[in-house]
Amino acid sequence: MKIDYFKIPEISVSYKDTAKTTERFQIKCSEDTVQIFRIAFENCIQHHEEAYVIFMNRANRVLGISNISKCGVGSTMVDIKIIMQTALKAHASAIIFSHNHPSSILQPSLEDIKMTKKLKEACQLLDISFLDHIIMTEEDHYSFANEGLL
Repeated sequence: MKIDYFKIPEISVSYKDTAKTTERFQIKCSEDTVQIFRIAFENCIQHHEEAYVIFMNRANRVLGISNISKCGVGSTMVDIKIIMQTALKAHASAIIFSHNHPSSILQPSLEDIKMTKKLKEACQLLDISFLDHIIMTEEDHYSFANEGLL
C-alpha cells in the first residue's frame, strides 16, 4: 500500500507569549486567585455555570486564564483533556481550576469531588501541580485546598 504523505493532516501546536515573566501577576495565596476568578465570573455568577482554569509557571506567575466550559444552570461539562492540552500548550507548571455555583451553595457536589480527583490524577501524570479547585458564589468561595481536600 502506497501512502500519500500530502493526505495525512499535519498537527501543529503553538504558544506565543510576549509578556515578561517579572511583569506577570504572581499568585501568593487563595485570595489572589479569588480576585482573578471574581472578574472571570462577573457576568455569569448567578445565571449559569462556567469553568475557568488559571495556568501558571513554576513561580506561580500567571501565564493565562481560559474558559473551559459554559453550560446550564445546574452543571457544566468539564473535559479534562482540554484542560491538560491547554496546560501543555502554555508550558504550565501549575493550574488552579474554578467553577461557579449560581445556586450559592458552597458545598461541592459528588460530581465536583469526582472531577477534582480525575483532574488531580491527570496533573500528577504530567508533572503539573494542581494547586486548588475553587467553587465561586456571588458572596463567597470554597477552596478544596483550604479544606484539605487536595
